[in-house]
Amino acid sequence: MIILFDLDGTLIDSTEAILESFHHTFESHGCSQRDTKMVKSLIGYPLDIMFYELGIEQENVWDFVATYKEHYRLISTQKTILLSNAREAIVKASGFAELGIVTTKTGEYSQILLEHFGLMQYFKVLIGREDVENPKPHEEPILKALESFNSDEKDIWMVGDTKLDLLCASNAQIKSIAVLSGYDTYKTLKKFTNVVLSDALEAVAYLEKRHISHK
Repeated sequence: MIILFDLDGTLIDSTEAILESFHHTFESHGCSQRDTKMVKSLIGYPLDIMFYELGIEQENVWDFVATYKEHYRLISTQKTILLSNAREAIVKASGFAELGIVTTKTGEYSQILLEHFGLMQYFKVLIGREDVENPKPHEEPILKALESFNSDEKDIWMVGDTKLDLLCASNAQIKSIAVLSGYDTYKTLKKFTNVVLSDALEAVAYLEKRHISHK
């Protein structure tokens, strides 16, 4: 079995770091602050799309992204926490499956965070925004991740907290589990997968039962 995890909202909570970095970026560029709810509703999308949707003109978007990344890099480890049960979920999953991370967060920062929490060694591959041309919901991130695994494995799952994760899985023709520990609601998630569970640990327990029953 292969299990691919999203990062933000699935294994970690970096909401504080994200919101502070957006606040800093708008302030640095002399712009009015954006509504927190609006920013949170866009988490999971690439930064350039987030800034564009928040009203920044296309020609200025990458300057905003650069400012954001510079600040985020300084605060990310101090202002990010592991979600409840995430460590237990990863350790348990590593006992019966091969693991990967598929995120729209910058891979460099994702690796720093996973190393900070002492979890990077459990993952065979980490695909971040800079590793693909087409981010979620396009299938490319998952297909790229799967290049690192045994190509004969057919029991492949994506675990994530937003519709982007689930659409990415569907487009890559793998199965998915939604978790309620992140940014999208049950009502939204249920439209894109049959399995909606509370968090990563519950998702891993579900997959472990499947693994045992299919032996």
